[in-house]
Amino acid sequence: MKVIYTSLLICIFVLVSVDTVLPAVYVDEMGRRVDIPSPPQRIVSLAPSITETLYYLNLGKRIVGVTEFSNYPDEARRKPKVGSYINLNIEKIISLKPDLIIAIADGNKKESVDALERLGYSVYAINPRCVKDVFRTIVNIGKITDCVDRANKLIKELKSRINYIESRTRGIERPRVFFQIGINPVVTVGKDTFHNDLIKMAGGLNISGNEKAKYPRYSMEEVLLNTPDIIIISSMDRGGGFDRKKREWMKWKSIPAVKNGRIYVI
Repeated sequence: MKVIYTSLLICIFVLVSVDTVLPAVYVDEMGRRVDIPSPPQRIVSLAPSITETLYYLNLGKRIVGVTEFSNYPDEARRKPKVGSYINLNIEKIISLKPDLIIAIADGNKKESVDALERLGYSVYAINPRCVKDVFRTIVNIGKITDCVDRANKLIKELKSRINYIESRTRGIERPRVFFQIGINPVVTVGKDTFHNDLIKMAGGLNISGNEKAKYPRYSMEEVLLNTPDIIIISSMDRGGGFDRKKREWMKWKSIPAVKNGRIYVI
């Protein structure tokens, strides 16, 4: 009986051990089925926003590669780089032997993601388009990395901050905001972007908020016509290009944002 009992325990142990290394099947935010080890131990992040989310979930030790401009927190700067999130270095990604690659639909080239999949890698794509989608993405990343509790805690913290900001800006006159993400040509953010959501939540009015294109080009004449009270220049570039653009804006004294010194590089 003791032999049978011991054998049974060994069988259970083996079965449980096998089960923990088998991949789980998830559906990513593009509707694709993805086999992912449970939990993944070698993660490559293909966008700075993904990198930040992983660190917020206390997964820094599992990250083996990130894209350029993944600079927050400071530890991310020291991770191996796999190219920019637009121009990925496939060979570098392969060399890192990831068991999970997290991609972003609005940024990574589809052909690069497809190439990684053809090579047999688990590629989970996220596709946040508004703040509500960002919450969903955080939960999904929490699920595939076995950090759901931490993900839910993070969402609770973010919602609390948003509620506080909305309560402070409720009823005030909304300043007109121009949010610039490209230099040449000048590119801004349209209706269906989480940037537009954030501007509204912060009490602003996005001057391009009715644009159907997510990232429309804007001429200088259009900016002058819309008289923004605030200009925000968002940049992953640390080479000084966007600081130079800020100085160029200073020529246009008729723009309220210039007149009142409300141009910000973030």
